Amino acid sequence: MNACEEMIKSVVKNSGCDGIVVGASGGIDSTVAMALCCRAIGADNVFAISLPTSINNPQDVKDVRELCNIYGAKHHIVNIDSIISAFKSTLDFTSPQVCGNLMARARMTILYYYANLNNYLVCGTSNRSEYMIGYCTKWGDNVADFEPIVHLYKTEVYAMARELKIPESIIMKAPSAGLWEGQSDEREIGMGYDKIDETLKLLENSEWVPSTLEEKMVVRMVERSEHKRGEIPQVKIQNQHPFMNRNL
Repeated sequence: MNACEEMIKSVVKNSGCDGIVVGASGGIDSTVAMALCCRAIGADNVFAISLPTSINNPQDVKDVRELCNIYGAKHHIVNIDSIISAFKSTLDFTSPQVCGNLMARARMTILYYYANLNNYLVCGTSNRSEYMIGYCTKWGDNVADFEPIVHLYKTEVYAMARELKIPESIIMKAPSAGLWEGQSDEREIGMGYDKIDETLKLLENSEWVPSTLEEKMVVRMVERSEHKRGEIPQVKIQNQHPFMNRNL
């Protein structure tokens, strides 16, 4: 936990920015990320933004408001229904997954709007489990200025939540990105987080050689989502400036 807070302090200080914007869904990941930011740089410098649609549970926004009252962070609500409706009226949306990706990207666009407006950084809320298997939206929730919990498996995020004394009502929520009605992370992935974490650890210790059906399933997810984590493919130019070789 101390390492996370020190990283956050360093990133904000070195950036010359004045604070942090967090997309606060009321779920475990964004709550832990927000709590770490408040502890690291002071709650007065943390801006939590709820970005609900009509399909989201209203209790989630209430939970974020209560958390912000506890920590002392600023809170703002931006309903994105009108934004999604505008896209739907222009483009042909027939897939819940495609619409869900649009929601994730719209939310990140709004977070960066407020970050630009206030000279703040955007805090990421991805955990290691979801990042490794690619359970995130490219240029949506996998984009941020820094990632305080991406080194933690989902089960470790729960452990940190209890260490931070996050309310049990948030810890006990069924994980959901809230991208369509009734959406469940574990149901969509096809595996519970306990099993995902156990399988990832086994694979990391066996040089990623799968030996069970679960391990083969996870390896397939990791391999198919490499484009979300790796360097953007490009033609290499001889004698180009080292800046062009950085990971994007």
